[in-house]
Amino acid sequence: MGRDMGKKILFRTEKICKSFGPTKALVDVDITLLNGEVHGLVGENGSGKSTLSSIIAGMQKADSGSMALHDNSYRPGSVPEAMRMGVSMVAQEEGTFSSVNVAANLFVGRESKFSKLGILNIKKMYQATKDALEEIGVKDVYEKSFVSSLNFESCKLLELARALNSKPELLIIDETSAALGKDGRTILYESMRQLKKMGHSILFIAHDIEELIEMSDRITILRDGVKVITLNKEDFSADKIKELMIGRPVSSYYYLNGTDKVSREVAALEVSDLHYMKIQDLSFKLYKGEILGIGGLSDCGMHEVGRLIFGIVPPDLGTIKSANGVKIKSPMDAIRSKIAYMSKDRDNESLAKTMSIKDNICIVSIKKIKKQGYITKKNERNFVRKWADPLDIKMNNIDQFVMQLSGGNKQKVVLAKWMGFEPDIYIMDCPTRGIDVGVKAAIYEIIEMLKKKGKAILIISEELPELIGMCDRVLIMNHGKLSGEFLREEQLSEHLLINCMI
Repeated sequence: MGRDMGKKILFRTEKICKSFGPTKALVDVDITLLNGEVHGLVGENGSGKSTLSSIIAGMQKADSGSMALHDNSYRPGSVPEAMRMGVSMVAQEEGTFSSVNVAANLFVGRESKFSKLGILNIKKMYQATKDALEEIGVKDVYEKSFVSSLNFESCKLLELARALNSKPELLIIDETSAALGKDGRTILYESMRQLKKMGHSILFIAHDIEELIEMSDRITILRDGVKVITLNKEDFSADKIKELMIGRPVSSYYYLNGTDKVSREVAALEVSDLHYMKIQDLSFKLYKGEILGIGGLSDCGMHEVGRLIFGIVPPDLGTIKSANGVKIKSPMDAIRSKIAYMSKDRDNESLAKTMSIKDNICIVSIKKIKKQGYITKKNERNFVRKWADPLDIKMNNIDQFVMQLSGGNKQKVVLAKWMGFEPDIYIMDCPTRGIDVGVKAAIYEIIEMLKKKGKAILIISEELPELIGMCDRVLIMNHGKLSGEFLREEQLSEHLLINCMI
């Protein structure tokens, strides 16, 4: 353990195993967490990270193996029980209840703190909610607001506040940083540092290798449900971690090659004088065979652009027009214009989580699957296999529920769904959010292939290397307005983009 030898063990697992049918998610996994450390956990999608964290958090039980907290047997039967024992988690999936307000979410299962003689002191709970949010630096989420009115980032910060309010000795953070912008990540990192100073532990799961290296004291690597190694700080290396994750050397450069000029003769999509909430006077064209990037800080309005183009929300002013002259006012207009939309909020806007992989892939292509007015199981299965097999989706079978897949495999289902529809325009909002390096490279290869087929692709991303590496042209937004336009050139740098963002 190197310089951590003096620290006491706060938590450990021994020979944890978990299977789902024939799939072995975890095999004899041992992990040790020390007092006052951030312990990174990394692996490809499907490596077992979220399964392990959910077992520790009380969401499900291991098939075999044991866990100990302060050398005492630790076997939580539920998430609330784990929280009472000192273990809290901010999960990768959405963990809020949209039909109730922020205060009810923050103190779910702990309402008795504000009850006397069976009467709930709402005023006291609202004040405690306000204090809990302000304590971690969240100032724009209000205790009386319904969660359905919050964006995805605000929901994750609410979950963080809820987890920290239970005063955990062990906090598990599962892919949370991928959902946060710059300000949200600052709040998360400061919360982690404060817990660490108190001598508590953080199990930090993330796909961003540089982020893991910066924040972690030790890193454990999983591959195919098996622990590969635990590295100490002095042994951290991005290339080494990637190679251990995947089991083979990985090129550090997997973006587009070359700087081929894109023909601007045929516009696939035209956005004119768009106004919506903070978006003002937004105009641009997307051309056939072009990868156009839109970047900026998370609250600049760029994520709303994708929703507007797909017709999910109507603009206050302005028009969105496809190459066939159709003005996009609804998702049906977008689909008729052969537009695909991959939302940043994958679970709630791109997938039907309680439906099967098969149903999700087929849902927008029913007309193509019908033969003589009928849909047969054989036609469905052939269609799914045609589009799912090349993407190498890790699944038990095509009837498996999408909710059971890892983040990267869910994103592959979204891709298979839209590729099967064979659209002319792809709107991709954070297409590699929460995805490991191997799947990320595969998605970039697919994007490059779509470009070569003449498809028009709009990538909305908070990751500057992704924009610079993948896009023929980059638009930067600042406070709802376009603040810069850059062509793909060797001298294009993050510094140039950042100057336009801030």
